[in-house]
Amino acid sequence: MESKKKNIKKGHLIGFAVVVMLIIAVNLISSLFFTRIDLTTEKRYTLAPATRDMIRNLDDHVYFRVYLEGDFPAGFKKLRRETKEMLDEFRAYSKFIGYEFINPSASDDKQERDETYKILIERGLAPTDLQVRSKDGMQQQIIFPGALVYYRDRELPVDLLDNQLNAPPEAVLNSSAQNLEFKLAEVIKKLSRIQKPAIAFIEGHGELDEREVYDITRELNDQFRVERVSLNEQLNVLTRRTDPDKEGNVKILRNFEAVIIARPLNAFSEKDKFIIDQYIMHGGKVLWLVDPVLASMDSIGMSESTVGIDLKHNLDDQLFKYGVRLNRNLLLDLNSAAIGMRTGQVGNQPQIEFFRWHYFPLLNAASSHPIVRNLNSIKTQFVSSADTVMVDGIKKTPLLKTSDYSRIVNTPALVTLALLREKVDERMYNKPGQVAGWLLEGTFRSLFENRVPPEIAQSKEIGYIEQSQPTSMIVVADGDIIRNQFHRQRGYPLPLGYDQDTRQTFGNKDFLLNSVSYLVDGPGLVGIRSRELKLRLLDLNKVNTSRLQWQIINVALPVILIILFGVILSYLRKHKYSR
Repeated sequence: MESKKKNIKKGHLIGFAVVVMLIIAVNLISSLFFTRIDLTTEKRYTLAPATRDMIRNLDDHVYFRVYLEGDFPAGFKKLRRETKEMLDEFRAYSKFIGYEFINPSASDDKQERDETYKILIERGLAPTDLQVRSKDGMQQQIIFPGALVYYRDRELPVDLLDNQLNAPPEAVLNSSAQNLEFKLAEVIKKLSRIQKPAIAFIEGHGELDEREVYDITRELNDQFRVERVSLNEQLNVLTRRTDPDKEGNVKILRNFEAVIIARPLNAFSEKDKFIIDQYIMHGGKVLWLVDPVLASMDSIGMSESTVGIDLKHNLDDQLFKYGVRLNRNLLLDLNSAAIGMRTGQVGNQPQIEFFRWHYFPLLNAASSHPIVRNLNSIKTQFVSSADTVMVDGIKKTPLLKTSDYSRIVNTPALVTLALLREKVDERMYNKPGQVAGWLLEGTFRSLFENRVPPEIAQSKEIGYIEQSQPTSMIVVADGDIIRNQFHRQRGYPLPLGYDQDTRQTFGNKDFLLNSVSYLVDGPGLVGIRSRELKLRLLDLNKVNTSRLQWQIINVALPVILIILFGVILSYLRKHKYSR
């Protein structure tokens, strides 16, 4: 019996030693080879290759101060946890990632809290008001769902909470969790990029001026070197020629990675079109924001009406050659932005009411492409539809469209404020969603194919080619999509997408930033937006009605199971060794 017990004890010791040796061996091997295993269904802890490469190439510290600390509702606690886990993933691939979570409302002194709020707002973080239920009833709580990110001597804010109109809180939080990797990686890219790519706003054809695109220009300056360029029929404006080599060959290089054409009102000359065409042929990217129809609120006078007419910008043949046709119509939509109308006066104060202005449709994503995924609605003004045409070698992806309650009015189109006073006849808004924005990718054919004389076609100095390198462009049939409003009293530019009448913020800025980023850098970081995560929030109604049941299951049941397991194990051991 004594010998049997010694053998059992010896076997246990050997087994324990083997387990210890295995653990040591696994740790030694894992120290030599870095690997991570993601067992989640959506692979939420697997970073995109573009993110991993960027983080691994960091050469200095990036520090996040995240202001998501405090007593929050369950949804925001989940967003805080998701943010921390994402930053931990970043830190697993680079020793230069650091972070801390801060509660901006930690102070009991109201004056000190207000001063902290003021500083955070001045640095670019947007506050969010919450109505939180407590024992004393409903209380208002201010939180800053964002972070300040530091790299060397630079600082940038990043909002972690998406702003989506008319979306339930659960959907907003789910969207925010899905976009975390993109937002955090994008801000690192902005801070750590040493040499910024150059992009240009084309001018000289009645395009929007610097003040009208002030806010988007300021935002783009974080990632790119932004210039304004007048073509003026100069061949070397968008491209440049190298000196001839020994064989006399001249290379054509691009001066800009992308150009933006923002609501031109005047006609392009054939030579300016040739300059843009050859820029595209040599791999240039273009963001076309073009109005096919001339109509504006400024033209509505005492008669309270105007007529939308065809805009003669002379770009139709060029866009048609590349694969898209801008239609001469105006889109009306029941899902539209509101405008304020004076309906009366009380004393010296005018009474303003807001009405849906169907000529200002709110565009939404027309596909699941990363450029438009999870974006807020896009505000437009007098937008038109755009169709694609059959062009070999071009991939066409719809980006923006109206709702399924649309109406099409062909030019000349009467635009009248009387529409606001009429009862809406929904039978007239029976068109399905009309696409107003397209992404075109592939190898384009030159507009001037078989049209240029031999001396130009064969000139090494000009470097004319008829087929492009693989490239891309985005075409939107609305130029006002990029124009910011101005403060009525003080006249300074307001953030792009912000409507000072309704105090709503639309997704115009995010759409344009995504578009330019995609054109310049390709699907890289923007492609991260295609990830879909499920935010598994608790059902608060079930929590409240079944609180006691789940408390017993989660607290008492594990204790009972452990006690039962111990009793059974003790009985089995006694039964085994009592023989």
